[in-house]
Amino acid sequence: MSDLLGGLMEQLGGGATEKIGSSLGIDPGIIQQAIPIVLPLILGGLKKQSTEFGGQDRVDHILNKYGNPEVLNDIDGHVNQMADKDNFDTNLGGLLGNSGSQITDVLTKNFNIDSSTAMKIIPVVAPLILGYLTKSRDTNPQGSQGFASFLDQNGDGSIVDDVIGFFSGKAPQNQQNSGGGLMDILGGLLGGK
Repeated sequence: MSDLLGGLMEQLGGGATEKIGSSLGIDPGIIQQAIPIVLPLILGGLKKQSTEFGGQDRVDHILNKYGNPEVLNDIDGHVNQMADKDNFDTNLGGLLGNSGSQITDVLTKNFNIDSSTAMKIIPVVAPLILGYLTKSRDTNPQGSQGFASFLDQNGDGSIVDDVIGFFSGKAPQNQQNSGGGLMDILGGLLGGK
């Protein structure tokens, strides 16, 4: 998963976090630290959708519907469009269950930002992540089957160990110290602790 995160951050470049931070009126460093939190949440949501609602076809459906790779070519346009919105769905239409709302609370507390700003982070960042995941799938010779390996890095049939292991090793320092709440949320989303 670290390769996936590295590729995503390289694709976004420093400019994206600057633009998102500026749009939300917060330190871009917060966005830089939030992306490694949101990425495994989305992967976990995709894994759960795959397991409970139709396998890889369900993942492809979600990516085809919500993961537009073109958003990566117009980050300014995406950020400006999101800035004009009044309603933000932190749970991404059910993809994250109620974990999006819970993570928003954790972001509010740990990054010392107001809740109305924190609730915008996931909806603003998620389309960029989904666009990148779709691009990764579409450029992989194995298509969605190759992409499926992102959902279970060690092939043991469970993403729980992959996500939590990745998260505990890659989280921002202030998140590691209080990561229990985040671990519980991730574990709940993924169906185990």
